[in-house]
Amino acid sequence: MKAVVLVGGFGTRLRPLTADVPKQMLPVVDRPMIEHVLAGLHRYGVDEAVLALGYQPDAFIDAYPDGHCAGVSLVYAVEPEPLDTAGAIRFAAGEAGIDERFIAVNGDVFTDLDLGELVAFHDHAGAEASISLTPVDDPSRYGVVPTDDDGRVLGFIEKPPAGEAPTNWINAGSYVLEASVLDRIDPGRPVSIERETFPAIVDDGRLYAKGSDAYWVDAGTAATYIQVQVDLVSGARELVLPAIAADARCAADATIEHSVIGAAAEVASGARVDGSVVGERARIGADATVKDSVVAAGAVIGQGAVVADGSIIGTGQEVAAGATLREARIPAEG
Repeated sequence: MKAVVLVGGFGTRLRPLTADVPKQMLPVVDRPMIEHVLAGLHRYGVDEAVLALGYQPDAFIDAYPDGHCAGVSLVYAVEPEPLDTAGAIRFAAGEAGIDERFIAVNGDVFTDLDLGELVAFHDHAGAEASISLTPVDDPSRYGVVPTDDDGRVLGFIEKPPAGEAPTNWINAGSYVLEASVLDRIDPGRPVSIERETFPAIVDDGRLYAKGSDAYWVDAGTAATYIQVQVDLVSGARELVLPAIAADARCAADATIEHSVIGAAAEVASGARVDGSVVGERARIGADATVKDSVVAAGAVIGQGAVVADGSIIGTGQEVAAGATLREARIPAEG
């Protein structure tokens, strides 16, 4: 089975981490995000993946120059211009010569979805395209997908206003697509699969969707970027990774809870790290507090400083001793 993985976005919600690095190349515990995604695909029989690249494509090509990652053979498809979701899928599939059924996924989604079950559902339904659905408390940020009892999609409502969604089952970003879907996508222009392609397939009665309660997190915000990492070290996933790197140096009286501490990082005496990610070679000073925040590689948090409430401290940045930062982005844009 082949897959198209959408990794071309700018990752603006994770700035400044993504100022020079594409989101899917950001570290997640001990490896880049894309390696987790590809490993999940490989588990269900995907042996070739086309990376639909746009922003900073060389980061992927340089990281995997032999064209292999997590047991999957890679094809690099670099968009000449942003083509949106469907446009990117068509372009990438064309670059890889895909002419049969394939999987398409968003490259920032962490999930334990059983792709084999989705493919079997797709076959049974005789669908042209099938979507995995996941339930959420607030569907207003996503594409809402009401279905009939057989799973046939009745509509595709992209980001409905809060309180007006007909269901809380949303598009989970994993698709089984017949090659005929590619013919529905105009070449050479931006096309949204959610706003154009899927509604057209709904009109023909050939779009189906299957709900799943499997683990699912879209790692596109500071909060969810932290969450997917804490989940990987806390036992919430089948794969359990070490929360504190073997060569990290953490003082005996430092407090570390629900957090990830990267390679060669330092957490000094009296410091507290809670619900956060501390990147490799970062240093958390004595009596400093880092809560619900990201401290990127090589950053320094000064003695007694407080970094909290979804702050992101970029690579190599320094927070002065005694400073208090909440909901901060360092360096700030603009």
